[in-house]
Amino acid sequence: MKDNFSNIIDSKTPVIIDFFADWCGPCKMLTPILKDVKDELGEHIKIVKIDVDKNQSLAAKYQVRGVPTMMLFKEGKQLWRQSGVLQKNDIIKVINMHR
Repeated sequence: MKDNFSNIIDSKTPVIIDFFADWCGPCKMLTPILKDVKDELGEHIKIVKIDVDKNQSLAAKYQVRGVPTMMLFKEGKQLWRQSGVLQKNDIIKVINMHR
């Protein structure tokens, strides 16, 4: 996943990485919200979900201590980070600031 991760975040299109876990209740709440964000923004955003239990080294590299944690990357740079559940409009606002 690590090599592939670099390719994913190097995109010119903003990428939201959602670090999640299957056992996490708030993570389950975030999934449909992120789907709505993708439906609204289409090709202007990529959304990638990363299971922290299956990708522990990647979670450690980015110091993910709680889930869900979302990060916004563009051209390999981390532009934003937030733990917890946000509403669709708040997430879209952040993305639009960095487009």
